[in-house]
Amino acid sequence: MWCRPPLTFEWEYVVFKLTKNQGLKALAAAGLTLAVLAPAHAGKTLDAIKQRGQVVCGVNTGLAGFSAADSSGNWSGLDVDVCKAVAAATLGDATKVKYVPLNAQQRFTALQSGEIDMLSRNTTFTLTRDGSLGLHQTVVTYYDGQGFMVPVKSKIKSAKQLKGQTVCVQSGTTTEKNLTDFSRANNLGIKPVVFEKVEAATGAYFSGRCVAYTTDASGLASVRNKEAKNPADHIILPELISKEPLGPMVRRGDDEWFAIVKWTVYGLLEAEEYGVTQANVDQLKTSATDPVVQRLLGTTEDTGKLLGLDKEWMVRAIKATGNYGEIFERNVGPKSALGLPRGVNNQWNKGGLMYAYPIR
Repeated sequence: MWCRPPLTFEWEYVVFKLTKNQGLKALAAAGLTLAVLAPAHAGKTLDAIKQRGQVVCGVNTGLAGFSAADSSGNWSGLDVDVCKAVAAATLGDATKVKYVPLNAQQRFTALQSGEIDMLSRNTTFTLTRDGSLGLHQTVVTYYDGQGFMVPVKSKIKSAKQLKGQTVCVQSGTTTEKNLTDFSRANNLGIKPVVFEKVEAATGAYFSGRCVAYTTDASGLASVRNKEAKNPADHIILPELISKEPLGPMVRRGDDEWFAIVKWTVYGLLEAEEYGVTQANVDQLKTSATDPVVQRLLGTTEDTGKLLGLDKEWMVRAIKATGNYGEIFERNVGPKSALGLPRGVNNQWNKGGLMYAYPIR
């Protein structure tokens, strides 16, 4: 639906002339032309990125499947792939990313201060964070929920059996607050054992200082796979006690950059929905007949100009990382080391919550 552009002195004069001499029909037509044809101006963040030649992306210090570096310093994971896709869309090269590892306490300050261009670090979207930090939440890239991990030998089968027990948790997270709420709501008297760094929290759990460890369910799977001497000795309890929609964040005040990050994620989702993959994207550029695919790949319409980019912005993103489904399967899916089911992170037409806004 068309919305009238903000009035300026010049625009008000045009409105007056058109209304007086040519009627409202001509005004609507003129307004529609102006709204559709006007290309976006590059925002200050994109300008800085182009001058620097890198996207500076804040990531987790080490969460397998989402953002972790190997012994050679090469980063991988679902959150990392989002950074790569944005770099490919904006700079034409997915390797032009500087990764800044951040703990939970550092992450928002780093983004607020301009140390990083975007935060792609398993961060939950909440009203408080959206309304009070001067940051924009973009698009959910992983729907999660908080759970509990316990040793098999504890014989605990449900989170309701944690009454009066010690639970290791990281401070400065929604996890800590959710644990308190869950304990109070169920009159469990859980005793939180709080640590600033996640490594300290998980280390305390595996050493037996706490009966349970709590974080997002995806994080529990990652920690169990990476840090447990024998992963089979630990189980993740079935209950989820919260909603944890995770996704990248950017600073407020640069709507152009906000739009680029947001629409890159939507493009990856739409690519999966319409069968555009890392392997076939080049072929589809010339052979696709579906209007949606043609728009996505810039063969019939130049959507990039509306974002201050060129028409092949999404082609480069898809070639760099694959579509959203490929990113999920490679990093956290059933055949990955984490072995997580697609579940609610499936496409909307396959029973999940992933629903891309249309690229048009």
